Amino acid sequence: MLRVNGTTDRLRAGMANGVLSFPLTSFHADGSLDPDGFRAHVADRIATAPGAVFPACGTGEFFSLDEDEYRQVVSIAVQEAAGRVPVVAGVGYGWAQAVRFARIAEEAGADALLVLPHYLVAAPQDGLVAQLEHIAARTRLPLIAYQRGQVAFGTDAFRRITEIPGVIGLKDGHSDLDRLQRLTLAAPEGFLFFNGAATAEIQARAYATVGVPAYSSAVHAFAPEIANAFFTALRGGDDGTAGKLLRDFYVPLVELRDRVPGYAVSLVKAAARLRGHPVGPVRAPLTDPSAADLADLKTLLASGLDLVGATL
Repeated sequence: MLRVNGTTDRLRAGMANGVLSFPLTSFHADGSLDPDGFRAHVADRIATAPGAVFPACGTGEFFSLDEDEYRQVVSIAVQEAAGRVPVVAGVGYGWAQAVRFARIAEEAGADALLVLPHYLVAAPQDGLVAQLEHIAARTRLPLIAYQRGQVAFGTDAFRRITEIPGVIGLKDGHSDLDRLQRLTLAAPEGFLFFNGAATAEIQARAYATVGVPAYSSAVHAFAPEIANAFFTALRGGDDGTAGKLLRDFYVPLVELRDRVPGYAVSLVKAAARLRGHPVGPVRAPLTDPSAADLADLKTLLASGLDLVGATL
Protein backbone atom coordinates (compact mmCIF):
# COMPACT_ATOMS: atom_id res chain seq x y z
CA MET A 1 0.00 0.00 0.00
CA LEU A 2 2.60 2.53 -1.04
CA ARG A 3 1.77 6.24 -1.12
CA VAL A 4 1.98 9.47 -1.12
CA ASN A 5 2.21 12.39 -3.53
CA GLY A 6 5.10 10.93 -5.50
CA THR A 7 7.43 10.74 -2.50
CA THR A 8 8.22 7.07 -3.13
CA ASP A 9 9.13 7.78 -6.75
CA ARG A 10 11.26 10.77 -5.79
CA LEU A 11 13.12 8.75 -3.20
CA ARG A 12 13.64 5.84 -5.58
CA ALA A 13 15.07 8.18 -8.21
CA GLY A 14 17.32 9.86 -5.66
CA MET A 15 18.57 6.55 -4.29
CA ALA A 16 19.58 5.49 -7.79
CA ASN A 17 21.54 8.66 -8.45
CA GLY A 18 23.35 9.52 -5.22
CA VAL A 19 24.15 8.62 -1.65
CA LEU A 20 21.65 9.34 1.09
CA SER A 21 22.99 12.21 3.19
CA PHE A 22 22.58 12.48 6.96
CA PRO A 23 23.59 16.03 7.93
CA LEU A 24 25.09 16.86 11.29
CA THR A 25 23.23 19.07 13.75
CA SER A 26 25.32 22.11 14.62
CA PHE A 27 25.85 23.19 18.23
CA HIS A 28 27.66 26.13 19.76
CA ALA A 29 30.56 25.50 22.14
CA ASP A 30 28.15 25.73 25.10
CA GLY A 31 25.98 22.97 23.60
CA SER A 32 23.12 25.20 22.42
CA LEU A 33 21.71 24.77 18.92
CA ASP A 34 23.47 26.73 16.17
CA PRO A 35 20.83 27.25 13.45
CA ASP A 36 23.13 29.29 11.22
CA GLY A 37 25.84 26.65 11.38
CA PHE A 38 23.34 23.95 10.52
CA ARG A 39 21.97 25.97 7.63
CA ALA A 40 25.46 26.37 6.16
CA HIS A 41 26.23 22.68 6.66
CA VAL A 42 23.04 21.33 5.12
CA ALA A 43 23.27 23.77 2.20
CA ASP A 44 26.77 22.48 1.47
CA ARG A 45 25.52 18.88 1.58
CA ILE A 46 22.64 19.57 -0.81
CA ALA A 47 25.01 21.33 -3.22
CA THR A 48 26.86 18.02 -3.72
CA ALA A 49 23.76 16.27 -5.14
CA PRO A 50 22.80 13.58 -2.63
CA GLY A 51 19.82 11.35 -3.34
CA ALA A 52 17.97 12.70 -0.28
CA VAL A 53 18.73 14.40 3.03
CA PHE A 54 17.79 12.95 6.41
CA PRO A 55 17.95 15.66 9.11
CA ALA A 56 17.60 14.90 12.82
CA CYS A 57 18.41 11.21 12.52
CA GLY A 58 21.17 9.21 14.24
CA THR A 59 24.10 11.13 12.75
CA GLY A 60 22.15 14.33 13.43
CA GLU A 61 21.86 13.48 17.15
CA PHE A 62 18.05 13.23 17.14
CA PHE A 63 18.17 11.74 20.63
CA SER A 64 19.57 15.00 22.04
CA LEU A 65 17.10 17.46 20.47
CA ASP A 66 14.10 18.96 22.17
CA GLU A 67 10.96 19.66 20.13
CA ASP A 68 11.75 23.30 19.40
CA GLU A 69 15.27 22.44 18.24
CA TYR A 70 13.89 19.62 16.12
CA ARG A 71 11.44 22.03 14.48
CA GLN A 72 14.26 24.41 13.61
CA VAL A 73 16.48 21.67 12.19
CA VAL A 74 13.79 20.13 9.99
CA SER A 75 12.52 23.53 8.85
CA ILE A 76 16.01 24.64 7.82
CA ALA A 77 16.61 21.41 5.91
CA VAL A 78 13.32 21.85 4.03
CA GLN A 79 14.11 25.47 3.24
CA GLU A 80 17.59 24.66 1.94
CA ALA A 81 16.41 21.65 -0.07
CA ALA A 82 13.74 23.83 -1.71
CA GLY A 83 12.22 20.80 -3.38
CA ARG A 84 15.46 19.77 -5.09
CA VAL A 85 15.84 16.58 -3.02
CA PRO A 86 13.47 14.77 -0.65
CA VAL A 87 13.76 15.59 3.05
CA VAL A 88 13.21 12.64 5.41
CA ALA A 89 13.11 13.60 9.09
CA GLY A 90 13.86 11.23 11.96
CA VAL A 91 11.23 10.38 14.58
CA GLY A 92 11.50 7.97 17.47
CA TYR A 93 11.12 6.93 21.12
CA GLY A 94 7.69 5.43 21.87
CA TRP A 95 4.92 5.90 19.31
CA ALA A 96 3.23 8.73 21.26
CA GLN A 97 6.42 10.80 21.24
CA ALA A 98 7.21 9.80 17.66
CA VAL A 99 3.83 11.19 16.64
CA ARG A 100 4.61 14.53 18.32
CA PHE A 101 7.80 14.77 16.26
CA ALA A 102 5.94 13.59 13.15
CA ARG A 103 3.46 16.45 13.47
CA ILE A 104 6.29 18.93 13.77
CA ALA A 105 7.95 17.46 10.67
CA GLU A 106 4.66 17.70 8.76
CA GLU A 107 4.27 21.36 9.70
CA ALA A 108 7.89 22.01 8.68
CA GLY A 109 7.31 20.54 5.22
CA ALA A 110 9.25 17.26 5.39
CA ASP A 111 8.52 14.72 2.67
CA ALA A 112 8.74 11.54 4.77
CA LEU A 113 9.80 10.16 8.15
CA LEU A 114 12.47 7.68 9.21
CA VAL A 115 11.18 5.77 12.25
CA LEU A 116 14.20 5.19 14.46
CA PRO A 117 14.27 2.17 16.82
CA HIS A 118 12.05 2.69 19.83
CA TYR A 119 13.54 3.49 23.22
CA LEU A 120 15.13 0.89 25.52
CA VAL A 121 12.76 -2.07 25.76
CA ALA A 122 12.82 -5.30 23.80
CA ALA A 123 9.51 -6.00 22.07
CA PRO A 124 7.79 -8.91 20.31
CA GLN A 125 7.08 -8.84 16.59
CA ASP A 126 3.43 -7.89 17.15
CA GLY A 127 4.59 -4.86 19.13
CA LEU A 128 7.00 -3.75 16.41
CA VAL A 129 4.15 -3.85 13.91
CA ALA A 130 1.80 -2.01 16.28
CA GLN A 131 4.39 0.75 16.80
CA LEU A 132 4.35 1.53 13.08
CA GLU A 133 0.57 1.19 12.86
CA HIS A 134 0.10 3.80 15.59
CA ILE A 135 2.48 6.28 13.95
CA ALA A 136 1.14 5.74 10.42
CA ALA A 137 -2.44 6.29 11.58
CA ARG A 138 -1.52 9.70 12.97
CA THR A 139 0.53 11.29 10.20
CA ARG A 140 0.03 12.09 6.54
CA LEU A 141 3.72 11.53 5.84
CA PRO A 142 5.05 8.22 4.50
CA LEU A 143 7.24 6.16 6.82
CA ILE A 144 10.52 4.32 6.40
CA ALA A 145 11.07 1.78 9.17
CA TYR A 146 14.59 1.42 10.58
CA GLN A 147 15.60 -1.99 11.86
CA ARG A 148 18.62 -1.81 14.10
CA GLY A 149 19.40 -2.57 17.73
CA GLN A 150 16.34 -4.10 19.35
CA VAL A 151 14.23 -3.80 16.17
CA ALA A 152 14.51 -6.70 13.71
CA PHE A 153 11.56 -7.79 11.60
CA GLY A 154 10.86 -11.41 10.84
CA THR A 155 9.35 -12.20 7.47
CA ASP A 156 5.76 -12.42 8.72
CA ALA A 157 5.95 -9.14 10.64
CA PHE A 158 7.65 -7.52 7.66
CA ARG A 159 4.80 -8.53 5.36
CA ARG A 160 2.39 -6.95 7.82
CA ILE A 161 4.25 -3.64 7.93
CA THR A 162 4.29 -3.45 4.13
CA GLU A 163 0.50 -3.57 4.28
CA ILE A 164 0.28 -0.53 6.58
CA PRO A 165 -0.85 2.44 4.51
CA GLY A 166 2.03 4.87 4.31
CA VAL A 167 4.93 2.52 5.09
CA ILE A 168 7.09 2.78 1.99
CA GLY A 169 10.49 1.40 2.91
CA LEU A 170 12.98 -0.21 5.26
CA LYS A 171 16.42 0.92 6.35
CA ASP A 172 18.54 -2.01 7.55
CA GLY A 173 21.32 -1.65 10.08
CA HIS A 174 21.77 -5.28 11.12
CA SER A 175 23.77 -6.49 8.09
CA ASP A 176 22.18 -9.93 8.40
CA LEU A 177 22.11 -10.64 4.68
CA ASP A 178 20.27 -13.93 5.05
CA ARG A 179 17.40 -12.17 6.85
CA LEU A 180 17.52 -9.22 4.51
CA GLN A 181 17.34 -11.41 1.42
CA ARG A 182 14.20 -13.03 2.80
CA LEU A 183 12.65 -9.61 3.34
CA THR A 184 13.48 -8.33 -0.13
CA LEU A 185 11.90 -11.46 -1.63
CA ALA A 186 8.78 -10.95 0.50
CA ALA A 187 8.41 -7.26 -0.33
CA PRO A 188 5.71 -5.89 -2.62
CA GLU A 189 6.79 -4.31 -5.88
CA GLY A 190 8.11 -0.81 -5.41
CA PHE A 191 8.96 -1.13 -1.71
CA LEU A 192 12.17 0.75 -0.86
CA PHE A 193 15.21 -0.72 0.86
CA PHE A 194 18.51 0.83 1.79
CA ASN A 195 21.67 -0.10 3.62
CA GLY A 196 21.91 1.76 6.91
CA ALA A 197 24.86 -0.06 8.45
CA ALA A 198 27.45 2.07 10.24
CA THR A 199 29.93 3.25 7.58
CA ALA A 200 27.66 1.65 5.01
CA GLU A 201 30.21 1.76 2.19
CA ILE A 202 32.10 -1.12 3.83
CA GLN A 203 29.19 -3.44 3.13
CA ALA A 204 27.70 -1.75 0.07
CA ARG A 205 28.84 -4.42 -2.39
CA ALA A 206 27.46 -7.20 -0.19
CA TYR A 207 24.10 -5.44 0.25
CA ALA A 208 23.83 -4.95 -3.50
CA THR A 209 24.02 -8.72 -4.04
CA VAL A 210 20.72 -9.16 -2.16
CA GLY A 211 19.00 -6.37 -4.05
CA VAL A 212 19.79 -3.40 -1.80
CA PRO A 213 22.19 -1.12 -3.70
CA ALA A 214 21.15 2.17 -2.04
CA TYR A 215 22.91 3.26 1.13
CA SER A 216 23.32 6.06 3.64
CA SER A 217 26.71 7.75 3.90
CA ALA A 218 28.06 9.36 7.06
CA VAL A 219 31.23 10.18 5.09
CA HIS A 220 29.13 12.48 2.91
CA ALA A 221 28.72 14.71 5.98
CA PHE A 222 32.41 15.64 5.92
CA ALA A 223 33.94 14.40 2.65
CA PRO A 224 31.39 14.33 -0.16
CA GLU A 225 34.29 14.08 -2.60
CA ILE A 226 35.18 10.66 -1.19
CA ALA A 227 31.56 9.54 -0.76
CA ASN A 228 30.63 10.50 -4.31
CA ALA A 229 33.78 8.97 -5.80
CA PHE A 230 33.01 5.67 -4.09
CA PHE A 231 29.39 5.79 -5.21
CA THR A 232 30.41 6.47 -8.82
CA ALA A 233 32.96 3.64 -8.77
CA LEU A 234 30.52 1.21 -7.22
CA ARG A 235 27.70 1.96 -9.63
CA GLY A 236 30.07 2.04 -12.59
CA GLY A 237 31.65 -1.33 -11.84
CA ASP A 238 35.05 0.23 -11.20
CA ASP A 239 36.21 -2.38 -8.70
CA GLY A 240 39.76 -1.05 -8.67
CA THR A 241 38.78 2.41 -7.43
CA ALA A 242 36.14 1.07 -5.04
CA GLY A 243 38.60 -1.43 -3.61
CA LYS A 244 41.35 1.15 -3.15
CA LEU A 245 39.00 3.53 -1.33
CA LEU A 246 37.84 0.70 0.90
CA ARG A 247 41.37 -0.49 1.72
CA ASP A 248 43.02 2.88 2.15
CA PHE A 249 40.24 4.98 3.64
CA TYR A 250 37.05 3.24 4.73
CA VAL A 251 38.59 0.28 6.57
CA PRO A 252 41.04 2.48 8.53
CA LEU A 253 38.14 4.83 9.30
CA VAL A 254 36.11 1.96 10.75
CA GLU A 255 39.09 0.82 12.82
CA LEU A 256 39.38 4.35 14.22
CA ARG A 257 35.63 4.55 14.75
CA ASP A 258 35.63 1.34 16.78
CA ARG A 259 38.10 2.64 19.36
CA VAL A 260 35.43 4.42 21.45
CA PRO A 261 31.65 4.01 21.72
CA GLY A 262 29.89 6.89 20.00
CA TYR A 263 32.68 7.66 17.58
CA ALA A 264 30.30 6.80 14.71
CA VAL A 265 28.96 10.32 15.29
CA SER A 266 31.82 12.02 17.13
CA LEU A 267 34.44 11.29 14.47
CA VAL A 268 32.11 12.46 11.72
CA LYS A 269 31.59 15.77 13.49
CA ALA A 270 35.31 16.12 14.19
CA ALA A 271 36.13 15.47 10.54
CA ALA A 272 33.62 18.12 9.47
CA ARG A 273 35.25 20.61 11.86
CA LEU A 274 38.66 19.76 10.39
CA ARG A 275 37.29 20.86 7.04
CA GLY A 276 36.01 24.15 8.42
CA HIS A 277 32.32 23.30 8.75
CA PRO A 278 30.65 25.04 11.74
CA VAL A 279 29.04 21.95 13.26
CA GLY A 280 30.43 22.33 16.78
CA PRO A 281 30.82 19.60 19.40
CA VAL A 282 28.67 16.58 20.12
CA ARG A 283 26.23 16.61 23.01
CA ALA A 284 26.55 14.32 26.02
CA PRO A 285 26.45 11.40 26.45
CA LEU A 286 28.68 11.42 23.34
CA THR A 287 32.20 12.78 23.70
CA ASP A 288 34.49 14.45 21.21
CA PRO A 289 37.60 12.53 20.09
CA SER A 290 40.79 12.58 22.12
CA ALA A 291 43.73 14.62 20.86
CA ALA A 292 45.52 11.44 19.73
CA ASP A 293 42.48 10.12 17.87
CA LEU A 294 41.88 13.53 16.31
CA ALA A 295 45.45 13.57 15.01
CA ASP A 296 44.96 10.11 13.47
CA LEU A 297 41.68 11.25 11.94
CA LYS A 298 43.32 14.32 10.38
CA THR A 299 46.04 12.16 8.80
CA LEU A 300 43.51 9.65 7.47
CA LEU A 301 41.20 12.34 6.13
CA ALA A 302 44.03 14.08 4.29
CA SER A 303 45.15 10.82 2.68
CA GLY A 304 41.57 9.88 1.79
CA LEU A 305 40.97 13.21 0.10
CA ASP A 306 44.26 12.84 -1.77
CA LEU A 307 42.96 9.56 -3.21
CA VAL A 308 40.18 11.46 -5.00
CA GLY A 309 42.21 14.54 -5.91
CA ALA A 310 40.89 16.76 -3.11
CA THR A 311 42.56 18.52 -0.22
CA LEU A 312 41.85 19.08 3.44
